[in-house]
Amino acid sequence: MSERRAAPTVGQVVLGKRLQELREAAGLSREEAARVLRVASATVRRMEMAEVALKIPYVQVLVTTYGVPEEEADAFVRLAEEANQPGWWQRFHDVLPDWFSLYVSLEGAARVIRSYEPHFVPGLLQTEDYARAVLEAGTIGQTSPETVERHVSLRMERQRLLEREDPPHLWVIMDETVLRRPVSMRPEVLRDQLDRLLEYAGRDRVTLQIAEFAAGPHPGTYAPFTLFRFAEPELPDMVFTEYLTGALYLDSRQEVAAHLEVLDHMTARAASAQRTLKLLREHRESL
Repeated sequence: MSERRAAPTVGQVVLGKRLQELREAAGLSREEAARVLRVASATVRRMEMAEVALKIPYVQVLVTTYGVPEEEADAFVRLAEEANQPGWWQRFHDVLPDWFSLYVSLEGAARVIRSYEPHFVPGLLQTEDYARAVLEAGTIGQTSPETVERHVSLRMERQRLLEREDPPHLWVIMDETVLRRPVSMRPEVLRDQLDRLLEYAGRDRVTLQIAEFAAGPHPGTYAPFTLFRFAEPELPDMVFTEYLTGALYLDSRQEVAAHLEVLDHMTARAASAQRTLKLLREHRESL
């Protein structure tokens, strides 16, 4: 049986989908591919769905069976070997929930990250003190100070992707509640966080918008969510939405299209990037 992993990497997701496309192009069913490998058809399905690591001997047999030319097959195997390498975030396996590992992988591979946040500043834009205050408030007394610090370190490490030479475009719509909700008894925590937002608002590949109270209700008021778009044509847009004890990853065209439509409506109704900058400055000055 193939080796299970806590969560797939983006590379495994892409190559799994590519394996499925190659199998279908060869006119083979999963059962037929499984007979070639002498495994259960469920093993082929799990490889294609990135539910297991890509076992290299299986990959080699499959690409040959699917008629992939030798040079392309060798390149595919090399990519599979790379995809099986653990991501940097595995250093935080002691505090990183299995359901969030894929999120960090998707975040690092995305070309565009669009999100709606009704409660707090998104993690990619948080200062250390703000992140610590949010994490402490959400632990309900069940997490040690050491674990909180590990989570803060993970969040700060994730932010390095915005410092890359070619970072993704981060497009965030935050509810006005984010500016109004105190996260700490220390006023400097929110002041420093607003300074950070003002800094990022001036970057070319960061777009910030505030959904103002005065604009009334909007179609995204149900829950926070994030939409990822990738450069790889094999990888479709994905939507992530979180709840108290877990998360959902949505990649069906219908569900993604619904979330994209909501984001577009919210973008049109929210304060423009220029007005958002003005609102951030005014709120900063009022503290």
